[in-house]
Amino acid sequence: MTDNKKRHWLSRLSFGTVSLAVSGLLVLSYLSVVVDPAKAWFFTLFGLLYPVFLLIALVLFVWSLSRRSSMRGLLLVLLPSFFFAGRYYQFPWRTVEGTPTLKVISYNVGLFAHADDAGKDRLEVADSICAYLLKQDADIICLQEFYLPSKVKMDRWLKEHFPGYKAEYYVLTGKTGSAGNLTLSRRPVVSRGKEVFEKSTNMAIWTDVKLDSGTVRIYNCHFESYNISLRALVKGARDEVFLEETGLKMRRSIRERPRQVAHVLQSMNKASMRSLAVGDFNDTPLSYTYFRLLRGRQDSFVKAGKGFGATFRALWPLLRIDYILYPKDLSAVSYTVGDVKYSDHYPVISTYYEAARDTK
Repeated sequence: MTDNKKRHWLSRLSFGTVSLAVSGLLVLSYLSVVVDPAKAWFFTLFGLLYPVFLLIALVLFVWSLSRRSSMRGLLLVLLPSFFFAGRYYQFPWRTVEGTPTLKVISYNVGLFAHADDAGKDRLEVADSICAYLLKQDADIICLQEFYLPSKVKMDRWLKEHFPGYKAEYYVLTGKTGSAGNLTLSRRPVVSRGKEVFEKSTNMAIWTDVKLDSGTVRIYNCHFESYNISLRALVKGARDEVFLEETGLKMRRSIRERPRQVAHVLQSMNKASMRSLAVGDFNDTPLSYTYFRLLRGRQDSFVKAGKGFGATFRALWPLLRIDYILYPKDLSAVSYTVGDVKYSDHYPVISTYYEAARDTK
């Protein structure tokens, strides 16, 4: 074998090995939507890294085209991504028709601890966020990681900062203040309740709201967080104890979320009424969590969004973990990710057309 033939053979072998490895990782990513993380937690990591695997696979595919190499295997593995990729990115030139009659916002406000300008305290950040939300003129606002210090009376503060809204909330109170979920509605509120997760500070609250099309239940959800600071992770990358603790936190959160989702789904089934699943799911669109909650509902971003749908600032555009999933008898008209830096999350804003029901 000549040197040229040997190099060519080694090149093909290397390309084939890398392609096979990436194809396997993509397949594992696809499987993450059906494998319960409570039983096999590591599948969530494959779904989490799906955009990276997809990008590498696309580069290899283009390279194989340029080299006129066989690409049937890669093409076959890439085919499901025509379905999944649209949950991360939507082409900006598409149009959605309809006149909106309902506007919903979901926003993890990060305990008002992420100032957009140095020197702001939490209440100043809270004031900035409230001013921003009021400008949006939404009918329903769902906030996660809402926080007020113990010195502030919550009901009075909410009336002053959100005039015209009915506030429904559930918070956990500590020494320094209260934190939890808050739902604000300008539509009539019929009923309310909460879903408390065992051994967790995360939660879901529900609010029955009367719309033109009838009553709908809105679940404002905040599922188990990783509780990992990216900055601390970078600093502690060489600390074995820190990395072990980080791994334990990740495994715990990955295993807890499906249990929490099951808790909310059980509540939805008991209610036997149409519902929106809104909030910070702490999981990507290629996850068991997302696809379980999507059943019987539509994804506002997929139906009406444009561009990247990522909502977590630190790893943009990789992570979309905040959602508004709506019942199929509504029609999404628009969806935007708010470009404000008051939190480590971006707000998500969507409008809908709701056909009035015949009450005769």
